[in-house]
Amino acid sequence: MPIAAGLYYFAHEAGDHSHPPAIFIHGAGGSHLSWPPQLRRLPDQCIFAPDLPAHGRSEGIGQHAIEDYVHDILEFMSEIGIYSAVLVGHSMGSAVALSAAIHFPEHVTALCLIGSGARLRVAPALLRAASNPSAFESAVQMINDASFSSQSGRVKELSTQRMLETRPAVLYGDLLACDAFDVKDQLDNLSIPTLIVCGMDDRMTPLHDSQFLRDHIAGARLEVISNAGHMVMLEQPDRISDLMADFLNSIPRRVGK
Repeated sequence: MPIAAGLYYFAHEAGDHSHPPAIFIHGAGGSHLSWPPQLRRLPDQCIFAPDLPAHGRSEGIGQHAIEDYVHDILEFMSEIGIYSAVLVGHSMGSAVALSAAIHFPEHVTALCLIGSGARLRVAPALLRAASNPSAFESAVQMINDASFSSQSGRVKELSTQRMLETRPAVLYGDLLACDAFDVKDQLDNLSIPTLIVCGMDDRMTPLHDSQFLRDHIAGARLEVISNAGHMVMLEQPDRISDLMADFLNSIPRRVGK
């Protein structure tokens, strides 16, 4: 994979300028592999899926604030020559996307928020476990137990294995960043195309969190997916890729961007 602004990234159809480029931002303790192949390789779409600092194959130090991850994404966009993009974020990645749209609207063409919320409080028990390196495996298990529906099986096992490859301090920093995130009073000025996706069985960011986003972002559309939890894109990849393709195809490219 190539590197830009210090981040490893996956690219698909990078030379296709028929649609606005989309940047997929993974969640806490994740990587570009958090996005299934059906999404990363959407036909006729220009897609970039970076690993945030210290995640996946990216080096560096993990951040402790959503705003710092926003700057990482903006630097990444600048280095690959993209001025404005559709930001697709899952969980912590959705917080990064939302914050970018609020504070740097000129760089965000549209939003897709998956397993999201305007506030991402983390359970104290999870924060305590994540803060103790000796309890790291327990913290990872807690996250994955709460992130999948009862039908997940092997998908959940693979997600757990991948998260265990994250350094404990990086996951803890991600959870601190999520816990401090709160933009509930900053949504009313957003007026870009926004798709919100929530798994019916999501226990990390329950449905009411997505409903709040829908009700406070002008024109936002909410899709609720059955038989899926917080990691909805891994549990229902074909359904999410169909939704994403329809959404991306509906967004006109900004002239000159």
